[in-house]
Amino acid sequence: MIPRLLQPVLQRSAASFPVIVLLGARQVGKTTLARAAFAHYRYLDLEDPRTAERFQLDPRFELDSTGSDGLVLDEAQAVPAVFAALRGAVDARRSAYGRFVVLGSAQPALVRGVSESLAGRACVLELDPLTAQEATLGPGAIPWRELWLKGGFPDALRGDFRSWWESYLRLILERDLPQYGVRADPLFMRRLLTMLAHQHGGLLNASALGSSLGVSHHTLLRYLDVLESIYLLRRLPPYFRNVGKRLTKAPKVYLRDTGLLHHLLNISTIDDLENHPSRGASWEGFVIEDVVRRERLSFPSSQAFFWRTAAGAEIDLVLDRGFEKVAIEIKAGRGDNAHTLRRLREAMPDVEAKRAWIVDQGEGIDLLGEHIARTGFAGVVQGIP
Repeated sequence: MIPRLLQPVLQRSAASFPVIVLLGARQVGKTTLARAAFAHYRYLDLEDPRTAERFQLDPRFELDSTGSDGLVLDEAQAVPAVFAALRGAVDARRSAYGRFVVLGSAQPALVRGVSESLAGRACVLELDPLTAQEATLGPGAIPWRELWLKGGFPDALRGDFRSWWESYLRLILERDLPQYGVRADPLFMRRLLTMLAHQHGGLLNASALGSSLGVSHHTLLRYLDVLESIYLLRRLPPYFRNVGKRLTKAPKVYLRDTGLLHHLLNISTIDDLENHPSRGASWEGFVIEDVVRRERLSFPSSQAFFWRTAAGAEIDLVLDRGFEKVAIEIKAGRGDNAHTLRRLREAMPDVEAKRAWIVDQGEGIDLLGEHIARTGFAGVVQGIP
């Protein structure tokens, strides 16, 4: 098993809440993590027909009879009645912290169940695909270039990532999305994802994208909401301040895992990637995802934005930690040229950033000026301080 950075957080939370809810995309490693962190707990999969039938008939009885010493409930959204039963079981033994660990990949149903039945009783955590640091841990360290190509899903990294992603897409498009209320044809949703792959890292124009696909602006936004809620898509919002400049107001759109991005773009090898027109956008999304995944663990309240003016000045990633803001510029080539440094230095006051980093594919870390440094991706593996 690859050690996950979330495991200590998961175990600490179990000492403070009766229920721990662990969300994440399918096949991201939730079950493996939960069973490692709570090895003595009983494990039940609610997508198993026999288990689901028992919980549908009398969920409270099943919880009381199987969860006295700790219970991991996988794919809990498959039996919605379990959430109300969990509330009753928790209230009957309110001081029994960490008794239930609930896993799910369908975020909309799970969040609705948690918000309606488990408010104040549950801690909600999210497990992301592997970070670059996690990929270096455990047996068989994975170089970051391979992680960039294949993405962070553990099973995709073990073999032919494109075959794995093709099977994964079929599962999502043909089975999961209809359950979430998306009644569009799977071929249509694949076209949408492919178009998003070609716009990866660009500003979202929902009207133009919807027009290209023959659907309304509102329909398209609903589809994007679902894709974002099941962890396939990230809409990075713009950062706003009253700085007397015309600012871009549309979000930037990224496919969250570069393995999916490269599969949809027909990229199979590192050589393909290095020579592809989307190389720069792919690198930008890869760095953003890795930084944001680590940021959530180190600074749980941190928020991520980008910043761009109508005149073209831009910062690829702004981390707002509340007590400080950090500006990050991402370059696929060397980022220590005078032009990049000048534009970053000019933009920092507009977002109130006291420190800035330029992340590229070079080696080492160089101080470029007061509070501005350049780092190769190996420096990012340990997290942006």
